[in-house]
Amino acid sequence: MAGRNGRTVRDLRRGNRTAVLRRLYFDGPLSRFELGPATGLSSGSVSNVVADLIADGLVEEAGSVDSDGGRPRTLLRVAPGSGHMIGVDVGETRVRVELFDLTLTELARTQRPLEPQRYDVEVITGHIRDGIAEVLAAAGLPPERLLGVGIGVPGIVERTPERGAVVHGQTIGWDAVPLEELLRAGSRLPVSVPYFIDNGAKTLGQAEMWFGAGRGAGSAVVVLFGSGVGACLVTPEVEHGRAVEWGHLTVRVRGRRCRCGALGCLEAYAGAESLLARWREEGGRPPRDADEESALTAMLAAACPPEGTEADPVALAVLEETAEYLGAGLSDLINLFQPERILIGGWAGLQLGARFLSAVRRHAVAYALRHPAERVTVDLGRLGPDAVTVGAAILPLADFFARGGRRAEPAPQAQLPAWQAALEGRRP
Repeated sequence: MAGRNGRTVRDLRRGNRTAVLRRLYFDGPLSRFELGPATGLSSGSVSNVVADLIADGLVEEAGSVDSDGGRPRTLLRVAPGSGHMIGVDVGETRVRVELFDLTLTELARTQRPLEPQRYDVEVITGHIRDGIAEVLAAAGLPPERLLGVGIGVPGIVERTPERGAVVHGQTIGWDAVPLEELLRAGSRLPVSVPYFIDNGAKTLGQAEMWFGAGRGAGSAVVVLFGSGVGACLVTPEVEHGRAVEWGHLTVRVRGRRCRCGALGCLEAYAGAESLLARWREEGGRPPRDADEESALTAMLAAACPPEGTEADPVALAVLEETAEYLGAGLSDLINLFQPERILIGGWAGLQLGARFLSAVRRHAVAYALRHPAERVTVDLGRLGPDAVTVGAAILPLADFFARGGRRAEPAPQAQLPAWQAALEGRRP
């Protein structure tokens, strides 16, 4: 039955389950008494919802605390083993796959390096499928136990009813790649296990907002520095974040050519790939046969050596110029969105930030309008270089919570796309 606002009893129950699960997840363990004011539900509703969640195995007891003059109150928490998610980071130097329990404790991980400038779709989908199988085997977990697989990718992700998630990754040569369809076509997972595919900067932002330096902020921009550059905008209107192609903002007219083909993009000056290229062009000598991360580490060590050792002036000049470009790029985010916080993440961002964060802040304030600049903080993310995989795993977790702790139901056979129906061994 639907009420005047269009919500059914089923919707109400799902919403109550979601409210209790989220509160226990972020603030638990909590007692039934504490859950009432924390969720806005009556004591009767809390008791009913908790009983349902315990019966479903999603919530368990976690000890007790004394109450004022009464019986000890039983504490409740989300049961870690009641659900599992896989997070995948399709980076530009490697594919990383991690398996988590419901509380995002890592159970297994694997990663596979990518050859420079090689983003062959078949290779990457193979790495994802093999990585999923490997972490499941390592943990001894049947694939049917998964709530879903979250995947963070470079580029713009478009969702279509016919082909699922389609990736437009111009900088890596992906033109409308039907990634979800390709993964399903050779998947060893049951059709009932959903894929959640989104931009890698957005999954980084999701992780920092849920568990990292973004917690408690009403608005934030989380920026990702790796081989390339991206960002995620989070506002009260866009609670789960929106990917922003910030790396392709023009910072210099008729400047360096970017991987996307345009001239003067921020990524052409601030991404790790272009930063190392500028060092070489100026006479720098990255270690031979070093991967991108090792080469950047060497560049930073040359520019900022131990006390008493002379710095490499070329490396230092390139990095100081990069700090100014980054600061100028951040000033655009400050002026456009006026966020409370800007958080810098990604493997290259964390390396650069450890040495040059104060310079980046100084340039950001100098280039930005005074009023919004006085109200923003610029800091490093707290979750480290694995934050994209954590954020990717949050995608199926957030969907699970939104469903009130119930698994996604497979679409009826008649609604399945042709490729998915074929997997079921039937004609569409």
